[in-house]
Amino acid sequence: MRMHEQAVQTRQRLLEAAGEVFAERGFRNATIREICDHANANVAAINYHFGDKKSLYAEVISEYARLATQKYPPTLGLGDNPTLEEQLYAFVRSFLHRIADKGRPAWVGKLIACEMADPTAALDRLIDEDFRPLNELLESIIRSILGARATNDQVRLCAASVIGQCLHYHFARPAIQRLHPELRFEPEDIEQLANHITRFSLAALRASAPPANGTEEP
Repeated sequence: MRMHEQAVQTRQRLLEAAGEVFAERGFRNATIREICDHANANVAAINYHFGDKKSLYAEVISEYARLATQKYPPTLGLGDNPTLEEQLYAFVRSFLHRIADKGRPAWVGKLIACEMADPTAALDRLIDEDFRPLNELLESIIRSILGARATNDQVRLCAASVIGQCLHYHFARPAIQRLHPELRFEPEDIEQLANHITRFSLAALRASAPPANGTEEP
């Protein structure tokens, strides 16, 4: 039992150390020795727990994306029979909390941003396990709001617009906080942003919904 606990602890230290090193140096420049030094672990521990650096990197991204979604699921706070508006709000609110959560290691957002800018095979796993299910949920909500006559392209573009608004507050955060120092991304700020993005998106969705009778408005 003691050996098992030590193995679990070593694996967790490796994940945390790898996240910091990968975020700082990127996947290609990070070394196994550097990660193990940070984790106070033997170099052979990487092979034992993960196989190689590539598998470790994929596991780091997958693990912390999973934990973030587990902490802030897209249905967070929804009761029985929620309206479409409530479902959209819950999705946006949970998304904002995931990207702004101060309880997560500071390197998580940077790590995923680096992966998006310079993709590796880990991105495919991240998409399959995390991004795709979330995107399918958002598209289903948007399709219901737009109505049965909405095309796949309309649904896809509208979903991208909602996600884009949320991601703006992640990727542009350094500039936003310089422009608006009062915005600290505290829980009350997240609530305000979630309300705004939801209202803004609902107005746009309703305005762009195809007419139910199939005729274009003049």
